[in-house]
Amino acid sequence: CLLATRMKHLTILSQRRNNPNAVSHAGAAGLWQFMVGTGKGLGLEVNSLVDERRDPFRSSAKAAAYLKDLYSIYNDWSLAIAAYNCGPGNVNKAIARAGGKRDFWSIYPYLPRETRSYLPIYIAACYVMNYADLHGICGPTIEMTVRTDTVLTTHRLHLQQVADILQIDKEELRRLNPQYPRDILPGGDKAYALCLPAPLAPDFITAQDSIFAYKADSLIHNRRAEIEMLHKTS
Repeated sequence: CLLATRMKHLTILSQRRNNPNAVSHAGAAGLWQFMVGTGKGLGLEVNSLVDERRDPFRSSAKAAAYLKDLYSIYNDWSLAIAAYNCGPGNVNKAIARAGGKRDFWSIYPYLPRETRSYLPIYIAACYVMNYADLHGICGPTIEMTVRTDTVLTTHRLHLQQVADILQIDKEELRRLNPQYPRDILPGGDKAYALCLPAPLAPDFITAQDSIFAYKADSLIHNRRAEIEMLHKTS
């Protein structure tokens, strides 16, 4: 039963870690399962139009920096990983209740229930990734565009405009740009990144005036007040 439970948890963890749109029951989102407060605290933009917790590149960079900071606090990767899951405050409380002991298994009884499972599941995931072939485990086929490129724009933009002019499947665009849950790049003072299959990046630059003008009234201009409100609302 214990093995079955661990494998179930590992499967759920794997599904979340491979899906940038994954959202936990607690509201953590993205590949790195950041809560809204944590994401904003790390400098990620999170509102109704943009959720950089779902951006694989931005969130991964922030996750690496966050783990590095946690390691600098505890000088122990097990505690850093535990703190990543439940927050350094809970780890510090567990250390105090364990009489100042600073290793994961000593503070284990004092950690939140989910965190007690988190490190063993993490270790299991690392083991599977490194020794899968010894157990006859094959990874899934990854359906990803092999080569991508990124363009920056300060123009307000709808993914439908890009899809129609560049003749790319809209679902493919959504998959490459999961940080825009409403298919809109807000534009304005900040430049926003649009990820495209590499061969289409030059086409976007060449055709950008046509893209911005395409169905602009129905997709952008007539929704300006709504879009501005969504951009400000968490």
